[in-house]
Amino acid sequence: MGDYENVLMVKPKVFVYRIPPIGTSGHKAADWNLDSPAWTGRMRLVAIGKRLEMRLEDGETCDLYAKCPIDAHPGNAIEAVSDSSRYFVIRLQNDNGQQAFVGCGFQERGDAFDFNVTLQDHFRYIERSAELEKQDLSAGPSLDLAFKEGQTISINIGKKDKSAVSRPRPAPGASTGGLVPLLPPPPGAGSMIRNSRPSTTTTTASSSLSSAFAAPPPAPSSSTSTTATSGNLLDF
Repeated sequence: MGDYENVLMVKPKVFVYRIPPIGTSGHKAADWNLDSPAWTGRMRLVAIGKRLEMRLEDGETCDLYAKCPIDAHPGNAIEAVSDSSRYFVIRLQNDNGQQAFVGCGFQERGDAFDFNVTLQDHFRYIERSAELEKQDLSAGPSLDLAFKEGQTISINIGKKDKSAVSRPRPAPGASTGGLVPLLPPPPGAGSMIRNSRPSTTTTTASSSLSSAFAAPPPAPSSSTSTTATSGNLLDF
């Protein structure tokens, strides 16, 4: 299975120039006849796994015109000129391995800046990925906690110890000899008892009733009555 392609950047208009041999002072865009480019089209920067390609394609049909494999930045695949930030010398390569160096220019300075930043970010990502792989290898093999074939484990859940002696729970009322203890009186019972005492009026009424049913006073003796009657008769 091949690596998937990730398009990092697309510029709709770039220019390709035929360049003269390099001079003692390096490549200069002023020597390329900038008013007459050899080809004009779009540019796509594509990452295929860890590899990076600059593809020059027709702006209308999207047919591939040429491609520039980029293995490092800075490197021989992409070189800046000495007199401008918009132009570069790129190394084209076909499937047979044939190479050719041409000039490439962007329409705006901002497009050239984006191109440089995208190249730097890609190769920084590659370097960091390589460092992480080295750290994983130096850390040693990872701990394998998976069960092997035929391996089992046993877990004891809720199993009681047979040596432990269970103590019987005391029956209700065992400490009191089978008698249920009396409950304390409810709140307010004392006030009810105090309010049930008879009043003074009730006591007076009871006394009058007792005197009404009491025995009558003793009658006067006969000697007294005779004496009184005899006295009255002598007066006549």
